[in-house]
Amino acid sequence: MGKNILAPAEIAGAAIEAGRAKAERKIIPMFVLAVLAGAFIAFAAETSNMAAYNLLGSGSTYGLGRALAGAIFAGGLILVVLTGAELFTGNTLICLSVYEKKVSPGKMFKNWAVVYAGNLAGAVLIAFMVSQTGLLGSSEGMLGALTVKIAYNKVSMSFWSAFVSGILCNWLVCLGVWIAFAANSVQGKIMGIFFPIWFFVTSGFEHCVANMYYIPAGILGMAEYGSITGIDQAALSAGLNWGSFFTANLIPVTLGNIIGGVVFVGSAYWFALYRPSKNN
Repeated sequence: MGKNILAPAEIAGAAIEAGRAKAERKIIPMFVLAVLAGAFIAFAAETSNMAAYNLLGSGSTYGLGRALAGAIFAGGLILVVLTGAELFTGNTLICLSVYEKKVSPGKMFKNWAVVYAGNLAGAVLIAFMVSQTGLLGSSEGMLGALTVKIAYNKVSMSFWSAFVSGILCNWLVCLGVWIAFAANSVQGKIMGIFFPIWFFVTSGFEHCVANMYYIPAGILGMAEYGSITGIDQAALSAGLNWGSFFTANLIPVTLGNIIGGVVFVGSAYWFALYRPSKNN
């Protein structure tokens, strides 16, 4: 029987082999698996909003609402990891395979591009479908209003704030993926993923794929629910749109997510643990 958990240096070895397999996958299957991952993260975002929207609307219960949302959102990455879907933020760990010359930089960047596009397609699809269900009208439109507020707040962040928040987010997300590599049981993988994801959502850090749901859902709900958000309507109309979705949020958050995964997880553990273990 194999070990229940890998040693820290062995985790890097598992991540290297996983990165090689991901980079070698054909484009169409890679894209399909990425669409699924985008949908899974969107399901987690939508469900966490539904569960916590009444708590998030009040200052006295806001922290509790974030904690509840984070506990539910963890299910999104659990679905991604256990079903073998392709998530851009976790795939930043392919950098380890590049360091070990198992994958060329070109193949890594191709994987990132295809997976990012698939994640976007899957998340926007769920945002559109949710907007067609009428669920955003829950509690006299308060869920829809919160959805619009979340989207507006995300596109209103400064570039630097969104970038740093993206770093912190994917540092935690990739730690969840890293621990999942360590565990050989389903239960171990679930528990390894749960706490880092709970931390990042409760903290309010920025995840580019989650935002591929949050912001489009807000844009799609703005016409019907924007008037009950309490936000100045001229500012809302000018600030929340498809252009600001990319320029004000996705670009800085994506760059931050790359740094968080590549530098603070992949590179750090490769340099500190895996490379020295090979030389012993």
